[in-house]
Amino acid sequence: MTLSATQSRYEAEVVRQWSAHPADGAHDLGHLRRVWARAKLIAMDEPCDLEILLAACIFHDLVNLPKSHPERARASTLSAEAACHFLRLDAFPEAKLSAVGHAIAAHSFSAAITPMTTEARVLQDADRLEALGAIGIARMFHVSGAMGGGLFDAEDPMALQRPRDDRAYALDHIETKLLKLVDTMQTAPGRAMAIERADWMLSFRTRLLFEIG
Repeated sequence: MTLSATQSRYEAEVVRQWSAHPADGAHDLGHLRRVWARAKLIAMDEPCDLEILLAACIFHDLVNLPKSHPERARASTLSAEAACHFLRLDAFPEAKLSAVGHAIAAHSFSAAITPMTTEARVLQDADRLEALGAIGIARMFHVSGAMGGGLFDAEDPMALQRPRDDRAYALDHIETKLLKLVDTMQTAPGRAMAIERADWMLSFRTRLLFEIG
């Protein structure tokens, strides 16, 4: 079976499992497909097992808990367990299941699990690229709004006279977390893409500050 056909089958399973708890707009099928597409690009310079990588990319957010959920740090581990359960029933090679589970568990920033395989490093980079650049800006404002946060502090948007608070103001999230992702990239191509996207985010912020005066 081709990777494309396998991807479609995996996506159908994700949709089925998400049906009980619909994914938010920042974690939807589009996100999974972009992560897979970016992972394939990175894998051109970081050879790895594409069968493992595809499963890890499509199932990495299978259990998607809100950022405010007390179990949020365990979401990737829960996703790994759920994914491996499905894959075992789907006749996925048993010898590769642990690699899929590790890649999924290690992709999460909040889980703080060190990626030990090439597939895990590629997935982590591909997923973190989603938090940078234009798509990163879009997802940042979407998630902040869903959690009740504002766009920015109108009196002090750059937090020059106050502590940064990315739960209250979306714009603060660029400094508190997103720009820091560049230094966490695990692969050379991932890091190059992250630097370019981070530069774009800073350009966007400059333009935003200009427009709001």
